[in-house]
Amino acid sequence: MSIDIDTARKVAHLARIRVPEDKLPGLAEQLSGILSFMEQLNEVDVTGVEPMTSVTPMRLKRRTDVVTDGNIQASILKNAPDAREGFFAVPKVVE
Repeated sequence: MSIDIDTARKVAHLARIRVPEDKLPGLAEQLSGILSFMEQLNEVDVTGVEPMTSVTPMRLKRRTDVVTDGNIQASILKNAPDAREGFFAVPKVVE
């Protein structure tokens, strides 16, 4: 796929990148190179290949999902400008 100068100008505008007119042909060529590389990647057969999150095979450490109150309510509320009955007190916002 080839990117023309008008498309490169539009992409630069959408990306909020100021590109001088004399640099637009080079930008169009670079964008075309990126798209041709993407097309090459689409030609690779990846059937049977599992998606990876890392190049090294490792599992994330898991912990048990236990709900607790943290036992630090007093410490947290100590930082609040206004706390009442064990909760943060905030001004009324909606009438």
